[in-house]
Amino acid sequence: MSGATSAGDAACVSVRVEVSPEDAFAVFTEEIDAWWKRGPEFRVAGKRRGVLAFEPGVEGRLFETFETASGSRTHEVGRITAWQPPSLLAFEWRGVNFKPHELTRVEVRFEKAGEGTLVTVRHSGWSVLPSDHPVRHGLVGAEFSRMMGLHWGKLLTGLREYVDDARSPP
Repeated sequence: MSGATSAGDAACVSVRVEVSPEDAFAVFTEEIDAWWKRGPEFRVAGKRRGVLAFEPGVEGRLFETFETASGSRTHEVGRITAWQPPSLLAFEWRGVNFKPHELTRVEVRFEKAGEGTLVTVRHSGWSVLPSDHPVRHGLVGAEFSRMMGLHWGKLLTGLREYVDDARSPP
């Protein structure tokens, strides 16, 4: 993680990956299931095996599909609002416990940085959720933004490690 900031309603985290913006955008969107961390903190599927995927283009979905005792289930995290490879991806974000009118926004920027790319995620719109919403874990304001920044920091570390591993000689 190269930087993190918080401001009450938003969290912003950046990481540098050693690939071009085109490759960084492709890895972020096409290989999200491979680099996005697993487990209850990061996936609706929890400990079950699930698949996280983007449907490319504006109005495409970010969704997770997984098996339950009663069959296959798909949780739509949100819809893509901006798809501008290789520089910008934006999408809505809804947790599994969000009400229909509750949604937040994620903006991902890919900027050339030397031989690599600075990937910056800004997750905002948390003010639409009440202070007692379960996703807040009892935190509000800067404390909640800090928690979300750490969460995204873990995810972007996963992205960097995935890119590093893919580029390492066997």
